[in-house]
Amino acid sequence: MQNRTPWFERRFTFDLPPEMFASLVERLRGTPARIDDRVADLRTDDLVRRHGERWSIQENVGHLLDLEPLWYDRVDDILGGIDTMRPADLENRKTHEADHNERGLDELTLAFRQARSRLVEQLERLDVDSIVRSARHPRLDQPMRIIDLAAFVAEHDDHHLATITHLINLAGESHP
Repeated sequence: MQNRTPWFERRFTFDLPPEMFASLVERLRGTPARIDDRVADLRTDDLVRRHGERWSIQENVGHLLDLEPLWYDRVDDILGGIDTMRPADLENRKTHEADHNERGLDELTLAFRQARSRLVEQLERLDVDSIVRSARHPRLDQPMRIIDLAAFVAEHDDHHLATITHLINLAGESHP
């Protein structure tokens, strides 16, 4: 696997034209199916195996679920006209405390699918004037429009899907 930039070291340029919004919403809509595709045939021990202090496959799925309320709230922050949108918990306490490895994978993926559906529905209701409204992102310290937030969430999804793929590959190496 290629080296990847850690999430908190990534930098973003937010310059997508509004015409890209529908494609971004489709990308977000597709994340639950892509997760299902990646994890459907995995053994439970591979799903919950941690590599050092790194999250397991199942914990990565749970983390995506844990962040859905932040995305809804940030859309509301931007639409509400605040200067700086609410911050994320940069220590990911919710994921660390959730014990996602003790839950069933089907329960996690269904909950994520339902939560993501809510975000997609929220975004689909917006008009062009709304998707270009912005607020300052607290960690990146730059303006973020709703279209940029959609791109940011899609990139975050892909970051964790790439991590899941890496963990799947590690699991495959341990099964001769």
